[in-house]
This record gives sequence, C-alpha cells and structure tokens, in this order.
Amino acid sequence: MKTIGMLVAVDIKAVLDPYGDNLCEKEVAGYRILEYKTPDYNLIIAKCGAGEIAAAGGTQFLISEYKVDMIINFGVVGGLTAEMAKTKTCVVEQVVHYDFDTSAVDNWEVGRYAEYPTVYLPATKALVDKAVAINPELMPVICASGDKFIADPAKKAELNRQFGAKICEMEAAGIVLICNRNNVPCLLIKSVSDSIEGGAEEFRSTINEAAAMCLDIADKIIKEL
Repeated sequence: MKTIGMLVAVDIKAVLDPYGDNLCEKEVAGYRILEYKTPDYNLIIAKCGAGEIAAAGGTQFLISEYKVDMIINFGVVGGLTAEMAKTKTCVVEQVVHYDFDTSAVDNWEVGRYAEYPTVYLPATKALVDKAVAINPELMPVICASGDKFIADPAKKAELNRQFGAKICEMEAAGIVLICNRNNVPCLLIKSVSDSIEGGAEEFRSTINEAAAMCLDIADKIIKEL
C-alpha cells in the first residue's frame, strides 16, 4: 500500500473539510499530523509553516519518519503575469530559488545549485504529466520561490522577465530540492490567490477559495494515482 505525504504551509483549514471525521490528528516531533487511511493508500498530512527552511524540514520529516512514496504539496501563490488571474490553478514543473546566491565566490547564476546544470530545479515529470492528463485545465509553470512575500508589481514583473516564472511563493524550492536529493517523487499543485497587481489584501481575501480549489484537484490526483 502506498503512503503519500502531503505538505501544507499555512492552508491547513482547507484540508479538514474534504476528509472530515476520517482524519486522525496527532503531534509528532513538533509537527501537526493528520492521517487519512483508505483501502488504497495512506495519506499523511503535515503542516510545516511558511518559508523554505520550514518546507525543507517538513519534507525531510515526512520522508524519514513515514517513508512516504511521494510528496504532494498544495498551496496558494502570487501571479507574475496578467494571465495568472486569481484562482488560476497550475502544476509546478520547475522551480527557481531566486534568493539563493553564491555568485560572489563561484560566479554562478543566482539560483544555481551545484548539482544542477541550470538554475531550474525539476519536479517529477511523470507526475506533472499525469496531473495534466487527469486535469487538463492545470497549467504547467515555472515557479519563483524564495523567503519573501512579493507584493510589489514591479518585483513580480522582474521575476517573470528574469526566470520566465509565472508564479511566486515561499516553499517550492525547499520541497523540490529535498525530494530530489532523496529520490522521492514530488507533485506541487498551486492556485493563484493574488494577481500581478495584487498584494497582501488580495491574498487575504482569496486565500480560502484558492486553497480549497487547489486541494480538490490534489485529492482527485491522489485517487487516480
């Protein structure tokens, strides 16, 4: 039987409704854990908190503690282009960690990790392709990830120009990097809660709708897989 790890940053309320009373809640090593068992798979949901360090730690925790067969992350993001209107749901195919910078000592590009040929960290292609096949409305995107909430439209446009990214958020780089290092497949489903002109207020007003939509798609993919 497969064990699937689901990592969430701050959107834990959206997890509760679809699974209801079937969830078993506990605390393990400082993480709030929700377990959901079906005849086909076990789902372990962990709330990690916001940011790359928290996301990387939560990912490694699920891999080491529960020996998960794959990691699914769902969450809300900022849009970097005009087409990424609110509640546009997408699947991350590549991530760039835009505030990782060792260029002063090695002259490498901003975002470049030593074990990768480019600045882009790949999510698991087979899972991305499967997700799109199940939900053709999902848009495959490059995600700009860093430890900043980006509200400035000029900064959003800059991330799009520099990296070709269509969304930005604060956890994807940590998740993908740790999954790749452990050879654990990963799938990241994201929904836009604030558009290119939007900021904190727009984020707060749409986060619940965006998170619920994102979880619904992730749930369908889990059942298909």
